[in-house]
Amino acid sequence: MDFNLESISPEERQELDRNVFMTTLEQIKAWARSNSLWPLTFGLACCAIEMMGTGASHYDLDRFGVIFRTSPRQSDVMIVAGTVTKKMAPLLRRLYEQMPEPKWVIAMGSCATAGGPYVKSYAVVKGVDQVVPVDVYIPGCPPNPAALIYGINKLQEKIRYEAKTGKQVTNR
Repeated sequence: MDFNLESISPEERQELDRNVFMTTLEQIKAWARSNSLWPLTFGLACCAIEMMGTGASHYDLDRFGVIFRTSPRQSDVMIVAGTVTKKMAPLLRRLYEQMPEPKWVIAMGSCATAGGPYVKSYAVVKGVDQVVPVDVYIPGCPPNPAALIYGINKLQEKIRYEAKTGKQVTNR
């Protein structure tokens, strides 16, 4: 059966416009990826308690499609929650490299974003962005669960925006 847009009536055209959704494959993939984030559990200090609380029943990250994984090979998001020491930095980098593409990083808390109160210590990395590229920064000491949910929502928006525009949004 041949289908010609010129041969349809205005009522049929209205019906088509109301019931047919047009998009690209890239936008569908971005929608699916943004709504099924699988973060790697990488809690290093007190921010990890808030991250666990966010995943628990009261805040329930599962409703956003966020399901924590314990293997980097099954994860597409790394949430670095806490103080990164210089001894931990190579391990963090190795885990990041084991994650499949596409992958994203969320720096949660003052220590992960800028070294926190330990910024003068010789043993602390002054921000996880010196080890791996960071996509979303969540400030606070520690940030509350609502802040983490907000950061995850920002990452979801970023994933969809990059697919829609084709532009890479970098904080790197």
